[in-house]
Amino acid sequence: MLFKYIHVSAVALTLIFFIIRGLWMIMDAKVLKQKWVKILAITIDSLLLASAVILTIKISQYPFSHPWLTAKVLALVIYIALGMIALHYGATKKIRIAAWLAALLCFGYIASVALTHNPMPFY
Repeated sequence: MLFKYIHVSAVALTLIFFIIRGLWMIMDAKVLKQKWVKILAITIDSLLLASAVILTIKISQYPFSHPWLTAKVLALVIYIALGMIALHYGATKKIRIAAWLAALLCFGYIASVALTHNPMPFY
């Protein structure tokens, strides 16, 4: 249960910090470019990934063997790509905001799949 609590806590921290960084991006806040922001984001995301891998091994449920876990992993790749566009590589602010919003929707999908263990949680 400890790793589940760590994982869920890391999920919450990741979401909160992604929202904050997105708001900083919208406001053109200089803090977004500071080194500590990047280090904190990497630290939180590394904790999230490590706890996910440990949980996967502990509960013996692996992506590509369980459809809901496969959906989570594929959606995670999309979330990461959208996050990179939103916070780093979007050519215009409009594109960055659209990518940020899409990433938040993707995060919601991932959370829904995690809670329901169903790759189509809205049906």
